[in-house]
Amino acid sequence: MRFRLPADQGPEAVGVNAPTREGLLGEIERRLRAGAGFAVATINLDHLVKLRMSAPFRRAYAAQDLVCADGNPVVWLSRLAGRPVELIPGSELVRPLAAMAARLDLPMGLLGADQRTLDAAAARLEAEHPGLRVVARIAPPYGLDPEGPVAAECLQQLAASGAKLCLLALGAPKQEMLAVRGKQVAPGVGFVSVGAGVEFVAGVQTRAPVWVQRLAMEWAWRMAREPRRLFRRYLSCFAILPTLARDALMLRGEEQA
Repeated sequence: MRFRLPADQGPEAVGVNAPTREGLLGEIERRLRAGAGFAVATINLDHLVKLRMSAPFRRAYAAQDLVCADGNPVVWLSRLAGRPVELIPGSELVRPLAAMAARLDLPMGLLGADQRTLDAAAARLEAEHPGLRVVARIAPPYGLDPEGPVAAECLQQLAASGAKLCLLALGAPKQEMLAVRGKQVAPGVGFVSVGAGVEFVAGVQTRAPVWVQRLAMEWAWRMAREPRRLFRRYLSCFAILPTLARDALMLRGEEQA
């Protein structure tokens, strides 16, 4: 499934190229075993809004090696286009990737959030997955510029730690942009953007109850908890849905032609 974007200074479309959880985790493991660096992004409706407004973000997305669907609207649009994909939230990748790193005996790093959160998440993951080594816990200063010198220092610190897998918990678009830069500074590291996933593991944030997730109403649960922060974001997301649905129907038509 591909989503059309403005053509100025960036790709004309971005898409999901890791449609299943099994396929995504299998490809990540293959690359980790080979020592090949990579970047993973988890696309959702908020990302699609930001991608329409930011050429640097579009270029960062174009440089991601693997993209999966993080959000029910992306899943629904993909079905509408006749190109179904599985829902794979970035926050649900943290524990499977920690388990993989432990099984492969590969050191892991955490980059983002704050030091207390990273320490708590690392302690929990190491307790849950015997043999896991979280060798880097890098909390950048607030307002980190992913293209600035401080970001370069963080990536150099990560590379020096020996980590082979790094979970980025900075939020979009910073984490995706930093992942692309990370592939240059630390080419043997796999970068996975997990958003609030590290905070969920640390217990700093609470995810919606499972029954809310199953009803695909997690957005409403979040909105009720943080209306001031999320009202404009969700309004922008709903505003682009008609255009995205039209594009999906056009893709379906092309498939059937």
